[in-house]
Amino acid sequence: MIINKLDIREQNEATVLKAIIENKNISRANISTLTKLNKASVSQIIKNLIENDIVEEVGIGDASSMGGRKPIQLHFNGRCGLVLAFDVGYNYVTGMLAYLDGEVIRLEERKNTPINSENILPTVQSIITNFLSQAPVTPHGLVGISLAIHGIINDNRITFTPYYDLSGLDIKEPLEQLFSVPVFVENEANLNAVGEYCFMTTGDYQKIISLSIHSGIGAGTVANGSLQSGSHGFSGELGHSTLFPNGKSCPCGNKGCLEQYASNRVLFDTFAKLKDLDFVNSDIFAAAYNAGDVDAIRLALENVDYLSIGLNNIIVAEDPELLIVNSSVYRKIPDLLPRIRRKMVSRFTQSITIQTSLLGDHAPLYGGIAQATSHFLKIQNLRLGMLKK
Repeated sequence: MIINKLDIREQNEATVLKAIIENKNISRANISTLTKLNKASVSQIIKNLIENDIVEEVGIGDASSMGGRKPIQLHFNGRCGLVLAFDVGYNYVTGMLAYLDGEVIRLEERKNTPINSENILPTVQSIITNFLSQAPVTPHGLVGISLAIHGIINDNRITFTPYYDLSGLDIKEPLEQLFSVPVFVENEANLNAVGEYCFMTTGDYQKIISLSIHSGIGAGTVANGSLQSGSHGFSGELGHSTLFPNGKSCPCGNKGCLEQYASNRVLFDTFAKLKDLDFVNSDIFAAAYNAGDVDAIRLALENVDYLSIGLNNIIVAEDPELLIVNSSVYRKIPDLLPRIRRKMVSRFTQSITIQTSLLGDHAPLYGGIAQATSHFLKIQNLRLGMLKK
C-alpha cells in the first residue's frame, strides 16, 4: 500500500487540532502525550496552525511538579472563519451566520413563506447576500454553506420532498458558482443529530438518535461521530413506517404512515379544524393544553400514544444510548415526555435516555455549522462542546 505523505501530514494536523478543540487551553507537551506524536512534529504542526490563524496562544499554564519553564497554552480560534447554515421548511426559511465554533453572528427568519422549486434559490441567495454585506472580517472568510431540507437527500441531491416540490432540484451547484465555497445539502433530521452530537453539553454518548417532528417525522442517527444516512439516504425515515395498515394515504405512496397521525402538522391541522381556527402553531396549542382545553388534551395524549409506538420501534431497531425528541410541542408541554417514558414498557427500552432537544428549532442550523466546519478543518467526529451564550 502506497501512503501519500501529504495525507499523513493532513491526518496528523487534524489529530492535533482535534486535541486542541476538545481539550481547551492545552500545552504542546500534553498534545504530544495525548496524540502520541513526537514533540517536533507537534511543534511544526502548531506553528502552521498559528500562522494560518486557526490556533492561538492564550496564556501560560502551571509548571510541572518537576519544575522548569511554564508551558504556553493553546486554543482553537473559533472566529477564524464564517459558516452559513439554513433550515428550509415547506413554509419557512431560517438562516444563521456563525463563526466556526457555533457563536451566532446573525439570524434571519422568513416565516409563512411557501417554499417551492422556483423561489428557494432566490430566497436563500437573498439572505446570504444580506448576511455577507454585514459579516465581520475573518482570516478565512466564508468557508461553507449548509442547507437542511425536509426530505430525502442522497449525495447532496434532493430526491424526494413530500410536502413541497423540491424533488430532483439541484441547489448545490448554483450556490457554489455564486459564492465560490463548498455547499452541503442534507436531510434536516440528520443535521439535527449532527448538531446535538457536536454541541451537546452533557454526557459522552457515542450513539444518539434525534427525532425531528415538524410537517413530517424524521430521525437522524450519529454513531461514533459518523452520520448514518443509508445507501440511498432513506435511513431514519421513521415517519414513513407503518402505524396503521391500510390507513391514511401518505405522499410517499404508502398508507398508514406514522407521520400522518403523529406529526405536528397533523396535530395543528386537526385542532384548527375542531376549533374553527385559520392557524394553529405550538404556542397556540400549548396554551390551549395548559388552559385545560379538553380537545387539546385529548389530541396531545393521542399523539403520545402514536409517537411512543414509533419510538419503541426505532429503539429496538437501532439500540441508541440517547434518544432526543425535537418537537416544539414537547418542549412547550413538558409533561408529555414523561408520559412517553411511562409507555416505554419493553425491556429493550429501559436503559435508553430520552430527552427533549437542547438546541430546539435551531438544531439543524447548528448541525449545518458542524458539517461545514468539520469539512473545512478536515476533522471527523468533530465535537465543539458547549455553545457560547
